[in-house]
Amino acid sequence: MVEEIRKIRSANSVSADIQLPPSKSYTNRALIAAALAEGTSNIHHPSRSDDSFYLVEALRKFGINLTDHGDKLEIHGSNGIFKAPTQEIFVGNAGTAMRFLASFACLADGETILTGDEQMNKRPINDLVDALKSNGIKCSCQNGFPPVKIQGGNFSGGRINVDASISSQFVSSILLASPYTKRPITIHVNGKLSSMPYVDMTLHVMRSYGAIIDTIEMKTFNVGNRQRYIGHDFTIEPDASSATYFLGAAAITKGRVVITNLTSESLQGDIHFLSILSDIGCTVIKHPESIEIHGGKLHGIEVDMNEMPDCVPTLAVVAAFAKGATTIKNIAHVRHKETDRLDALSKELTKIGARVELSEDELVIHPQPLHGAVIETYNDHRIAMSFAVAGLQVEGIQIKNPMCVSKSFPNFWEEFQKLEG
Repeated sequence: MVEEIRKIRSANSVSADIQLPPSKSYTNRALIAAALAEGTSNIHHPSRSDDSFYLVEALRKFGINLTDHGDKLEIHGSNGIFKAPTQEIFVGNAGTAMRFLASFACLADGETILTGDEQMNKRPINDLVDALKSNGIKCSCQNGFPPVKIQGGNFSGGRINVDASISSQFVSSILLASPYTKRPITIHVNGKLSSMPYVDMTLHVMRSYGAIIDTIEMKTFNVGNRQRYIGHDFTIEPDASSATYFLGAAAITKGRVVITNLTSESLQGDIHFLSILSDIGCTVIKHPESIEIHGGKLHGIEVDMNEMPDCVPTLAVVAAFAKGATTIKNIAHVRHKETDRLDALSKELTKIGARVELSEDELVIHPQPLHGAVIETYNDHRIAMSFAVAGLQVEGIQIKNPMCVSKSFPNFWEEFQKLEG
C-alpha cells in the first residue's frame, strides 16, 4: 500500500478569509451532558471530527437515542439511567471519548470495556482509573493504559482525589458524571492542573445544562447529588484551536488572514493564542464578528504554554521563522497527546533545518536557514497541520498521511488551499 503524501505549494504572502469547523471539545462535552440529561437536547453545528463521531457511536451503544439531522444532533437523554453496552466500545484515537466515557460508564448498569487503536492504547489513563477505584468503582486498565474495564452502577460520590498533571480531561471526565453520583461529590486535584481552560469549558457546559458546581481556586469542585441535567438547545462555537494554523500562516508570510466565524470573546482558552502572536510581532485586529491578523517582523519570545497545549505545534513552527530563539515552557503534558508531540516537533523541525533544544517540559527553537523535507506526521493531526504552515514559506515540504487531519478538522485541506500559491 502506497502511503499518501501531500506536497505543500509555497506562497509569498497569504490573504484569505477562513471559516473554522465547530469545536470538538465543546461538542464532546455537550454530548455527554445531553446523554445524561432529562428531556431532549439539540446540539446545533456539532463537530464532524473523527473524535466526535466515535463518541456519538459509543453513546448509541449505551442505548442513547441520538438522531443526526445534519446541522444538529437531537439527543433524547437517559435521565442518568442506562445499561452498559453488550459489546466493547472502540474509540479510535479519541482521547476525550476514552476518558469521558470511563466516568460515564460508572453510571451504567453492567460492565463496559473501552478500547482504542494502537496509539490510543499507549496513552496513559491510570490516574483516572485510580481516582475511580478510590471511589469504590471496580475499574481496571492494562499497566496504566487502555483497554479499560468498568463495572458500573455504583458511583457512590464522596471525596475523589485525582492527579491531572498529564491531562485535565481526567477532571472533566469525573465532573461530567458527578451530578448523578449517589452522594454529593468533592473532586480534589492533587498537584498541578494542566490545561485549566478546558476544565472551565466543562464547567460552562455543565452549568448550561443546569448543574450547580462550587469551585475553590480550580483545585476543588463540590457537586451536590440528586441533580439532573436538563435537556436544552446548545450551539457549538467554532474551534479556536483550528484557527491557530491560519493565524500562524499570516504570521510567517507577513500576510493577512480573517477568521470570519470566531471572535475574541470566545470562551475557549486557545483564543489567547492571539496575544502570543501579538507578542511575537503580529498585528491583531478584533472585529465584532471576526478576527483579523497581519504578519510582521517576528522575534523570539519566552512563553508558558501549560494552558494552551494544542497551540504548541503551531507556535513551534512559527518560532522557526522568527529572529532569535523562542522558549516554550511548562509543556510536559504535550508528550501524552496523539503522539509525543515534543519529540515529534524536535525531530521534524530539525529535519527542515531548525536547531532545537528539547528537555522534559521545554522546547527551545533556534531559527536557521530552512529547507524542504518529507514530514512524518505520526498520525497526529496537529503535526500535519502545523508543518503545512511551514510549507507556505519553505519549498519542498511534503506531508505524510495528510488525512489524519480528520481527527479534528475534516475539511482542513479545503480551507488551506486558500493560502497556497
